[in-house]
Amino acid sequence: MTTKLSEHFTLEELTFSQTAIRKGIANTPNPQHIQNLKALCENVLERIIGVIGQRFHINSGYRGPKLNAAIGGAKASKHIDGKAADIVCPAIGTLPLFKAIVKSDMVFDQIIFEGTWVHISYDSAKNRQEILKAAFGSGPVIYTKLSKEQALALKQ
Repeated sequence: MTTKLSEHFTLEELTFSQTAIRKGIANTPNPQHIQNLKALCENVLERIIGVIGQRFHINSGYRGPKLNAAIGGAKASKHIDGKAADIVCPAIGTLPLFKAIVKSDMVFDQIIFEGTWVHISYDSAKNRQEILKAAFGSGPVIYTKLSKEQALALKQ
């Protein structure tokens, strides 16, 4: 059975994880997580379809604590609460996807250009409109805060 969270997104899509399957980790959200996922879908993910004019792919949505730890996610990740998704749109590319969202009037908590994907979160209690760029190296990921203008001027 498929559980719709919004017009275009399902619970199964927002909880699917190859890592969870491979490692036998249950990735089952509780009712509050499902409410958070609905808010994320309705307020951000559906709006992104309107902004870019097409469907995109969810790489990662809800991640329970065990799954989040297994993939090396941040301990305070919004994914754990069902408030974030990592997305890609191969048809337009990651940077144009990131810029289209930043340029829009969309309300979000945080958007991060991660290079090969875009992280976006929504928090019904508080949305910071925080724009970041991740830099990956040999050590921990470094996040740089950007203004809207800096984000729109980014080059690949």
